[in-house]
Amino acid sequence: MSFDEDINRIGTHSSKWDTMEHRYGVSPNDGLAMWVADMDFRPPHAVQRALENMTSHGIYGYFGDNRDYLNAIIWWMQNRHDWQVDSDAIFTTHGLVNGAAVCIDAFTASGDGVILMTPVYHAFAQVIRAADRQLVECKMAQVADRYLLDITTWDAQMTGQEKMFILCSPHNPGGRVWTEDELLAIADFCERHNLILISDEIHHDVVMPGFRHIAMPLAAPHVTDRLIMMTAGSKTFNIAGGHTGNVIIPNPKLRQVFAKRLNALGISTNAFGVHMVTAAYSPEGARWVDELCAYIDFNRQLFDAGIATIKGVSSMRLEGTYLAWVNFSGTGMTETELKHRIHGQAKIAVSHGISFGAGGETFMRFNLGMPRAKIEIAIHRLQAAFRDLQ
Repeated sequence: MSFDEDINRIGTHSSKWDTMEHRYGVSPNDGLAMWVADMDFRPPHAVQRALENMTSHGIYGYFGDNRDYLNAIIWWMQNRHDWQVDSDAIFTTHGLVNGAAVCIDAFTASGDGVILMTPVYHAFAQVIRAADRQLVECKMAQVADRYLLDITTWDAQMTGQEKMFILCSPHNPGGRVWTEDELLAIADFCERHNLILISDEIHHDVVMPGFRHIAMPLAAPHVTDRLIMMTAGSKTFNIAGGHTGNVIIPNPKLRQVFAKRLNALGISTNAFGVHMVTAAYSPEGARWVDELCAYIDFNRQLFDAGIATIKGVSSMRLEGTYLAWVNFSGTGMTETELKHRIHGQAKIAVSHGISFGAGGETFMRFNLGMPRAKIEIAIHRLQAAFRDLQ
């Protein structure tokens, strides 16, 4: 597998490349797509073989008999994360935004508060508001270009109307891989305020050297009675189009509630996604992920070094994910001016920090999941767009 291969995705119905001109005014013909969180890499060969086996058979009926799929998940979590999962605890949803939406629907009521540690992945807030729940933003502390928990402040915010806490681990967009002590503090906060804890661990496989992701049940086994885990192969293997995610629920009583809601909503399995994930969660997939993490880490180092040359701009140290979170506050520029320079001059489509909630106003998120040559182009363009600050 060569992550350096330049794959032309224009005209393939790629959200990342084929909608960026409409969203950002950046043409895919001469622009760089560094916004939505999918990578420009092909998945492991095992995934392609699984799809080719489906197409060679030529019949695409309803999916049944998910034993291989469940066993692949159990194997992956045990071998990659030291986490033992019960097959009865696994529910499959159409991705994890869908999984979060079903959790909100199943375990909270209209008007209930749902807590996010902001800034954080923007789709959560969209789902919370659309479900007529109250969005509660618990802002993280920013210390030396690193996010830290601010639990004392969060405790003071609580009114008793809050029913759920959604954790992003590793954190998107800040790139933090939470420590065991931090995870324990979050778990204790949820226990103290009687909250259902949703742990979205979709980026748990993409961790930089020197850091270790810890699954929440291992960090805080005492809260598994209120814990709902969300995992997927979509970000790890760049197969988000398969719309397949897992909601893993240790508590049998919570399983019953969730299962009833899934049935009420008529949610069933996407055969293409299941076959892709089953193939990816394998020794071949594990080797591919190890190579991916090394490649992303080199991209990170290259990107951070380039950003550091621009006066007033800094990037947070990326511990996990492939998403760089860049702070432009030192430039003193308005969001409009930043967009003009990044989209208009550098011709780079990026995610705007303000969409991630409180604390994201001066940031932009850059996707580093692309061939290294394009990372180099992005750096040169950004340096040119902000050259007058030097």
